[in-house]
Amino acid sequence: MINYSAEAFQQGQILLIDKPLHWSSFQAVNKIKWLLKKELGLKKIKVGHAGTLDPLASGLLIICTGKSTKQISELQGQIKEYTGTIQVGATTPSYDLETEIDQTYPIEHITENLLEEVRLQFIGNLEQRPPIFSAIKKDGKRLYEHARKGEEVEINTRPITIYGCEFTQVSLPNIDFKVTCSKGTYIRSLAYDIGLALKSGGHLTSLRRTKIGDYTIENALSLEEFETNIKAQASTEEA
Repeated sequence: MINYSAEAFQQGQILLIDKPLHWSSFQAVNKIKWLLKKELGLKKIKVGHAGTLDPLASGLLIICTGKSTKQISELQGQIKEYTGTIQVGATTPSYDLETEIDQTYPIEHITENLLEEVRLQFIGNLEQRPPIFSAIKKDGKRLYEHARKGEEVEINTRPITIYGCEFTQVSLPNIDFKVTCSKGTYIRSLAYDIGLALKSGGHLTSLRRTKIGDYTIENALSLEEFETNIKAQASTEEA
């Protein structure tokens, strides 16, 4: 339960926000910070998030205020759950909808048996190569900076763990999924790798984060709801 008093935000609170599509995590943090300053008169307040969500993803974003920002590292390490859709038969350079389709592949050979065989391959401890369109630094630059200049870069794989991978609905070329995974997992790379394993291609067309540790999207507020609540608190204090 959020306490909307200025003192409570300074002391430290963990906010569960349902980040909208097309917003960056940084924009969501800035919006919260701006509201705390404008509505509650907090001239100086620490605000940070515990794990980035891409602008093309929606869902659970944990935002910490005040002294709770000290918990960010611990929260970032929690197991995460995502739902989304992979479109097979086509790839994009970014592994999602940020870039246009660059190649298409056949999907007629994809059967229920092949899908199940591939699904099982993506459970456990894996080595994953992050997408070239990511914020990881290489030679002092973000990978996406290299990508946008057309520069070829060698990207090392990273160890990740997939605790659960379900294909919740299959209506080719679309595969809906639910994935539970460790920190550092790129779902875009997972979509691409699943496409490869299906002897086709694949890219992510939608993504939603539904859980971080014990925190769930069902308990999250939209930015509009948070703004309404904090303005109501500010009005009460003025009265």
